[in-house]
Amino acid sequence: MSSPLGIPGDLDAAASAIADAQSVVDSAVARLADSGIDDNQVLAYDTAHAAAAVMAANGLLEYGSTGEIEARVTCAFAADVIADLASKLYGREDEWGVAADALDGARGFTTAYRDPSFLASLAQHDGTRGLDDDFEMVQDTFRRFAEEKLMPIAEHIHRENADIPEEIISGLAEMGAFGLSIGEDYGGFASGGESDYIAMVVATEELSRGSLGAGGSLITRPEILARALEAGGTEEQKQEWLPKLATAEVMNAVAVTEPDYGSDVAGVKVTATECDGGYLINGVKTWCTFGARADVLMLLARTDPDRDAGHRGLSMFIVPKERGDGHGFELGQENSHGGGKMEGRPIDTIGYRGMHSYELAFDNWFVPAENLIGGEDGKGRGFYYQMAGFENGRLQTAARAVGVMQAALETAREYAADRSVFGQPIAEYQLTQAKLARMAVTIQGARQFSYQVARMMAAGEGTLEASMIKAYVCKAAEWVTREAMQIHGGMGYAEEYTVSRLFVDARVLSIFEGADETLCLKVIARQLVAAAAKA
Repeated sequence: MSSPLGIPGDLDAAASAIADAQSVVDSAVARLADSGIDDNQVLAYDTAHAAAAVMAANGLLEYGSTGEIEARVTCAFAADVIADLASKLYGREDEWGVAADALDGARGFTTAYRDPSFLASLAQHDGTRGLDDDFEMVQDTFRRFAEEKLMPIAEHIHRENADIPEEIISGLAEMGAFGLSIGEDYGGFASGGESDYIAMVVATEELSRGSLGAGGSLITRPEILARALEAGGTEEQKQEWLPKLATAEVMNAVAVTEPDYGSDVAGVKVTATECDGGYLINGVKTWCTFGARADVLMLLARTDPDRDAGHRGLSMFIVPKERGDGHGFELGQENSHGGGKMEGRPIDTIGYRGMHSYELAFDNWFVPAENLIGGEDGKGRGFYYQMAGFENGRLQTAARAVGVMQAALETAREYAADRSVFGQPIAEYQLTQAKLARMAVTIQGARQFSYQVARMMAAGEGTLEASMIKAYVCKAAEWVTREAMQIHGGMGYAEEYTVSRLFVDARVLSIFEGADETLCLKVIARQLVAAAAKA
């Protein structure tokens, strides 16, 4: 097949097939609007993921028009998306509100571009990234840092559950990595345009390719706090904290989750009780990543004791602290209210090591009044400031997932070329080639989707899409790293091979920054229904 553009790969057929898939998604959204999300959670979850995948495929069409390999990648990606949607749909057509032949028009296209011989032809082809020269330079800069500084220590940090070396933090600070999303007026490098978002995505991918725990995730927390300050901070707070975040003079952690309240943020119990000169923090936070090394915590606490106030009773604080030991710490504080205590208990994890996560217990920990984000006007608005930070955090998490996937693909290709079974390298077998091709196509689709969402967010849009890309890409990372491990055979299960680290690192991506199920049901499905109603 060939498109009217003369490019192998039928982009017109791809567009038509994607349109058929979009009609199925629209029908499911209409069903949810009629019968409710809570009573149809499985449909809502599947629809959220399908909507995200179809949006990614649709956004890839323009990319496909830029070259021969890009067109082939686009068609292969779209065919996989439609096949996955068909698997969700089969036998459940009534539930989705469509006829049994709803995707029959896309059958020929899907057959052609899921053909094993076609996929095998893409085993060693990723397609270009489609970046201009400035972003290629950003990519090269952070890729060199990842290869020279992160990759040599990534395995040690993972296996020994070691701390991130200070020279990594200082090295990234010298490169300006922590100021990518902070305005020039506050010591950062952001100009307020689309380039800020794209640069952040590109840098995050390359650092995560080197190490998720010791690289890509380091710049996520400053991003979240900076966005929260931009959304609601006073000018004095911006002048105080943003320059310090941009240079890594201050490193922060995020303390939102609680033992009984993860994604259900409205139920937060940790209290901030007003006292002379500020607030006293009491209660327990959990899954506070980087909590020991951090100089400050971005902490969400209840300032309204009336639990019925829900998220309207929550406020956001910048909580200074001393640096603690990476394997557990107890901090004391002298204040006029009898002294405060903070204890950090490490939570051992199967992956994502180096950052370290903690359960934090606060006992009358004093925070000055000027550290309430937004001042008095910010009281009760902490939930909204958190969401402003997490929207960008979700996009950045998707970029982290792309970096982990890219690393998995590269190590799988290398192993496949070197490993011989039954007399020939496994890279020469059709099954291996088809696996590698689908991995590459998935990664490129995810990467281009992240660029698309970055451009939307730069234009003040993309709130829904940030959640959609997080859901889609992080789930895709589990599959890609699993396939990479499988290509390694028994050695994929050995810690001495990098792919085992990538596999366990990928698993966390669908859990933090909004658990996949909650994100799909409470955010994506609801916003899809609301948008359909508005339309």
